[in-house]
Amino acid sequence: MTADNSELPGPRLTPDPDPDPDPDPDSDPATAPPRWRELLGPEHRGAALVLAAGVLVGAVNIYLASSLLPTAVAEIGGESLYAWNMTLYLVAMVIATMLVSRCLARAGGAGAYLTGFAVFLVGSLACAVSPTMPVLLLGRCLQGLGAGLLSGLGFAVIRSALPRRLWTRGNALMSAMYGVGNFAGPALGGLFAQFGSWRGAFVLMAAVAAVCGAAVPRVLPRGERGGVAAPVPVVSLVLVTAATTAVSVSGVLPDTRARAAGIAAALLLVAGFAAHERRSERRVFPGATYQEGSALKWVYLTLGLLAFGVAVESFVPLFGQRLAGLPPLAAGFLGAALSLGWSLTQIGSSSAVREHTVRRLRILGPVVLALGLLVLGLLQRAPASLWWVVSWVPVLGVAGAGIGMAYPHLSVAAMTAAKDPEEGRQAAAAIATVTTMSTVFGTAVAGVLVSLGGRSMLDSARWLLLGFAALCALGAFTARAADRPGHHPG
Repeated sequence: MTADNSELPGPRLTPDPDPDPDPDPDSDPATAPPRWRELLGPEHRGAALVLAAGVLVGAVNIYLASSLLPTAVAEIGGESLYAWNMTLYLVAMVIATMLVSRCLARAGGAGAYLTGFAVFLVGSLACAVSPTMPVLLLGRCLQGLGAGLLSGLGFAVIRSALPRRLWTRGNALMSAMYGVGNFAGPALGGLFAQFGSWRGAFVLMAAVAAVCGAAVPRVLPRGERGGVAAPVPVVSLVLVTAATTAVSVSGVLPDTRARAAGIAAALLLVAGFAAHERRSERRVFPGATYQEGSALKWVYLTLGLLAFGVAVESFVPLFGQRLAGLPPLAAGFLGAALSLGWSLTQIGSSSAVREHTVRRLRILGPVVLALGLLVLGLLQRAPASLWWVVSWVPVLGVAGAGIGMAYPHLSVAAMTAAKDPEEGRQAAAAIATVTTMSTVFGTAVAGVLVSLGGRSMLDSARWLLLGFAALCALGAFTARAADRPGHHPG
């Protein structure tokens, strides 16, 4: 197992002055782009797969239960509590991601991972045996806590589980799991629901957690302990939990004004959170986030805007069914095209090592995402022929490619922006917090934009896609701000 490399200097967000600023990285074996077979070779394969699996189980379970719930309600009742399934899971997930660095300090890398898989396993089994909807929701809370811990740990433990030169590859593999989960969750849930075995899906997830947990002591380092853990930032946790709850609830409200009010309240709570964190010693985000001239806040904002754009996936199947008459299964796979583009693009994007190429990818990613959503919005029509809808697929893939080309490099920039090793782990764990919260906010905002179309599904599609294109385009400016002279990591 590799030694802890957390104190090695990371890539700068602004290039150093150099008479030859674009050397050929392949000319020096030490700086040549690492190959995937190096990450997945015998030395690092176990650690890489466990890190990726931790992120994957959380991503799959975001949408897994949504596909199973109609079948579950028919058996155990609780239709009035239906909407709380997603809300409680995501709120618990956000809370857990904010406690990652403290869990690492107390239990170490392997111990924290065992805790995450154990909590997720218990939650999955509780869902599988639940006789009533309240018990199922309790299981979903436990699943969310375990999934949030595992998602944050993936980005934090990579610092000691893999050598520095494999961080970008490792981040690409883990962040690709969000895309894979967005595809696999609904598909897996739909498959089990089709055969009336909704409990079996949760048993399967428990089995996956058990297998991964058994592998943890053999493949992950134990040396992540950081002495006495910092006190829990109670006020920050309360504010973020309230914001996440407000925006999650607003996503299921029927009235557009009520949804908008819920989102506005959530934004005010987030602003209060940022103001409190800036002056408090008990923080969720590392202190570097709030320092004058630090690029870390711009990196997080760019990551958030990229994850925000994924929310359109929830409504693309609806547009396919209503505008083109696609059957539910075909429409569901249509919605997964964005995640597929995201996951596949990261395979190539993570090969980039030249500083100017990495900077361009971080800026180009949000631009490509926004352009893809813009073109998709312009392609909406009613009624739409089958071949016209088929043209949506490559456009969705291009939009997803925008996320894939920038996400792994932004993740590494966040991981290396803090000089202190403890702050570095905290900065890495916050990647999962930002991603999860952005997914929650994106889904709620998407619901508001769709409702603006009224009874016209065509207008709803245009409101959503064109509105998200404008919002995601802001990521190009935040990415540019991270590279602006005077902004530096840490």
